Amino acid sequence: MDFQPDSTQLAKAQAFKKLHERDGIFVVPNPWDAGSAKMLQSIGFEALATTSAGLAFSLGKSDGDCSVTLEDALANARSIVSATGIPVSADLENGYGIDPEICAETIMLAARTGLAGGSIEDTTGRPEDPILPFELSVERIKAAVKAAKSLSFPFMLTARAENLIYGRPDLNDTIKRLEAFADAGADVLFAPGIKTPHEIALVVKAVAPRPVNVVMGLNNCDLSLNQLEDLGVKRVSLGSSLARAAYSAFINGAKEIHQHGTFNFAGNAISYAEINNLFK
Repeated sequence: MDFQPDSTQLAKAQAFKKLHERDGIFVVPNPWDAGSAKMLQSIGFEALATTSAGLAFSLGKSDGDCSVTLEDALANARSIVSATGIPVSADLENGYGIDPEICAETIMLAARTGLAGGSIEDTTGRPEDPILPFELSVERIKAAVKAAKSLSFPFMLTARAENLIYGRPDLNDTIKRLEAFADAGADVLFAPGIKTPHEIALVVKAVAPRPVNVVMGLNNCDLSLNQLEDLGVKRVSLGSSLARAAYSAFINGAKEIHQHGTFNFAGNAISYAEINNLFK
């Protein structure tokens, strides 16, 4: 697939790569639509990453069971890319197919949306057997890396090992997978579910010097950004946590009205004018 990025995508991709190469930690919060993306950019974040869960919830679907299509994900990514002037990486779930060739094709399609990167995870989409075999998982990342490296601009590929959040608390297997993904050429390594300083330090050491992403807001981990940086973490994402926070305020406000007939929730809301001005 012969694809040449425009100057805007090229600049964003180069900026995203540099964020991973410079000193210090950075945060890629996760918007679920164009509006939330513009809000996050206005606060000052330097890059964004889509969230499969946030997208699924906004579509009235569940996450993690292949109910959201590749077309849904790419349309969402395209709207976020178009709404903002900073790099965007996409949550591409399991590549929307099991075969390595499908993962490669997904990367190429994602590149056409203006993205600066994307992630591929080692999940099946089947709750009864959620994690792909080791060898197949590595072959899929190899194919995705080959596709990403064939592009004429830096496309930061994140490889994810998911067993810790799917009821398989095997840190040794997680690290084995991340090491293999790093050897396959993945640009960033990510294992949702690592949360203690010891676990994080082990992962960072295992894949060094490749950058590690840690997700915050999904478990009981209360480490600060400074503490994560001291552990060697390069990038922090938030998964569905901001989407859930927004929906929590919405649901709790609606419950207050329905159950108590009061409207106190509105007292804590950001004003209409402030939000409206963000979009002018």
